[in-house]
Amino acid sequence: MQRRGFTLGLLAAPSLAAPSLALAQEGWPSRPLRLVVGWPPGGSVDIVARLLQPRLQALLGQPVVVENRPGATGTVGAAEAARAAPDGLTWLIAQDSQVITPAIMNLPYDARRDFAPVMLIGRGPLLVTSHPSNPWGSFQELMAAARARPPGSITYATAGVGTMMHVAMVQLCNLAGVELTHVPYRGGAPALADALAGQVPLFVTNAPVGGPHVRNGALKGLGVTTATAWRDLPGVPSFQEQGIAGFEAPTWWGVFAPAAVPAAIRERMSATLARILAEPDTRTRVEGQGMDVLAVSGEGFASFVETEAERWARVVRANNIRLEG
Repeated sequence: MQRRGFTLGLLAAPSLAAPSLALAQEGWPSRPLRLVVGWPPGGSVDIVARLLQPRLQALLGQPVVVENRPGATGTVGAAEAARAAPDGLTWLIAQDSQVITPAIMNLPYDARRDFAPVMLIGRGPLLVTSHPSNPWGSFQELMAAARARPPGSITYATAGVGTMMHVAMVQLCNLAGVELTHVPYRGGAPALADALAGQVPLFVTNAPVGGPHVRNGALKGLGVTTATAWRDLPGVPSFQEQGIAGFEAPTWWGVFAPAAVPAAIRERMSATLARILAEPDTRTRVEGQGMDVLAVSGEGFASFVETEAERWARVVRANNIRLEG
């Protein structure tokens, strides 16, 4: 099994050169920093923030606080970060929805203009899971059941409208020729609670949130969205391996700054993050959550963000995805 089930493409040659600390504005940081997370505690973005927090605090010499501002698919937290003072004391920890929600929602900020990409932390698979009480034990059995019932009879839960879980599942259903009904939650943690209780038949999530429960048997893994099976989920095939040709939709996590934060400060934060992600202990902990460390900064991450935004905007338009509820 391959270590990575996706191709890195434009990420093949990231620039990780650490700028001289002298480039940073003198005295930064002089006060505590905050990492804004637009999701509830316990979700994957929160997990990433709390992995980074202690090492950032140690290396920058100031307290670093994780601030959860959940709501509207991460956009409440993003709006909070966008209007923060550009002093380098506020940073947004986000996931793929950062580039998807602008295509389906009217936002109080411009996701491209108001944020500067700082560091692509890593990527990993999404997985479609089923409660053990459900009769289907594979994706093929699920598709057969969906085709045998009225369209939309089977529901799936996600962390919210405009997440990668949502749009990837829409694309997957479109390619498979079935119709399922989306049940959006306000974050991965509350959706997980209902999935474990059997309140929703399907739960589309990521490896940090769903992986442990697939491994312990509390949920059944029906497939992963990387090109091949994932190292930490043995026995769960990819959807490509199950006949959905060309389907690949890994999820990702990154750090953004308000766009007006001086470049020198952004560069120092980027260098600090690169140092943290190069530490063996940190890499082990991140990979243990079901992610591959990428540590892509600067123009590499900015180009990745543009590519992802354009790719998923096409999927949104093709499938007429709109804000629900």
